[in-house]
Amino acid sequence: MSDSGIGLVVALLGLVVGSFLNVCIYRLPRGVSVVAPRSYCPACRRAIRWFDNVPVVAYLVLRGRCRSCRAPIGSVYPLVEMAAAGLFLAQWHVVGLQPLLVARLLFTAAMIVLFVVDLRHHVLPNVITLPGIVVGLICSVGLEPGWSDALVGALGGGGLLLGIARVYARVRGREGLGMGDVKMLAMIGAFLGLPLAFVTLAWASLLGAAVGIGMMRLTGVGWQHPLPLGSFLSVAAVAASLAGEAFLDWYLGAAGRILEQLVAHA
Repeated sequence: MSDSGIGLVVALLGLVVGSFLNVCIYRLPRGVSVVAPRSYCPACRRAIRWFDNVPVVAYLVLRGRCRSCRAPIGSVYPLVEMAAAGLFLAQWHVVGLQPLLVARLLFTAAMIVLFVVDLRHHVLPNVITLPGIVVGLICSVGLEPGWSDALVGALGGGGLLLGIARVYARVRGREGLGMGDVKMLAMIGAFLGLPLAFVTLAWASLLGAAVGIGMMRLTGVGWQHPLPLGSFLSVAAVAASLAGEAFLDWYLGAAGRILEQLVAHA
């Protein structure tokens, strides 16, 4: 099959998976099974027919409304489907058609769900993060980053954020990070290894700081306004899975050259 054909298949897979991710995003915070019952309209509770479940296309045909009761359908549905398709294509472009791609697609799907759920509900479901740690470790047997590096990544990533949370709570006298964030970074470490878990945390912190400062300037909210760290971790983790290795190579190379110059002029 040609590259364009493979890309089309990957994109279609992303759309289909994205449709299921929408089910997870809606049901998991409510404690509802993602398997049964079949998809239904939250407003009128009527089951959605298969042709009204076609990713993106059905939303456009129905003009963003339920066929039965005409209640509006949130734009998050097609956005999640298109995001899944685009990120699946990006992972295929970076990783190629090899077994590691399966692990990266699973990881990307989980990050999409965690991004939206934390953004909406400020919660990171254990049903994703805890099994995600196990799945990441299993996928790393024979695949990048390797089983031992994945274990170190899970323990180091989760342990680092747990330590930061404990120090913050002691200094400030209140909780600043939830255990959901700790378990999520452990999951990221299990899939990507410790170096990319650190890159993820650094990028997420920068992104959170930028968003927080922007909100303070635009809306006047105080610096203590809670922000969804899990959403920032999701964005940073997917970015790290795509470009983290190249970033580390550039960063370490630049740091090495600067160190050499300092030594030479000492």
